[in-house]
Amino acid sequence: MGFFSEFKAFAMKGNVVDLAVAVIIGAAFGKIVNSFIEDVITPLVLKPALDAAHLSKIEDLTAFGGVKYGLFLSAVINFIIVAFVLFLIIKGLNSVKKKDDTPAAPAPPTQEQLLTEIRDLLKNK
Repeated sequence: MGFFSEFKAFAMKGNVVDLAVAVIIGAAFGKIVNSFIEDVITPLVLKPALDAAHLSKIEDLTAFGGVKYGLFLSAVINFIIVAFVLFLIIKGLNSVKKKDDTPAAPAPPTQEQLLTEIRDLLKNK
C-alpha cells in the first residue's frame, strides 16, 4: 500500500472527518460567542462597571500598570457561555435519545396466539 493510499484511508475514516467538521464548527461558534460577549453581554451587563472604570471594552481592564486581566475575564466569560450552550445541546440530545427508546409493543395474550396458530393450521388443511 503506497503512502498516498494509506493517507487517503486514514483521512477518510469516519472519526477523522467528524473531528474536522467539529473543529470547523467550533471555530465558527467561537466567533459567535466572542460577538455575543463583546456586542451583547458587555454593553448590557458590564456597562455600569466599565463606565465606572472609564473603559469601553472588558479587554481593556488592567492592573498593576499592565497586567491585562480583562482579557482573562473575557476568556472566562466565553468559556462559561460555551460550556453552558454545550450542556444545553447535550441535554437536548439525551432527551431525544430517551424518547427514541420506546418499548416494543407487548406480546399478544396467549389466547390470541393460540387462536392465530389454530387459524393458520386450519388454513393449511
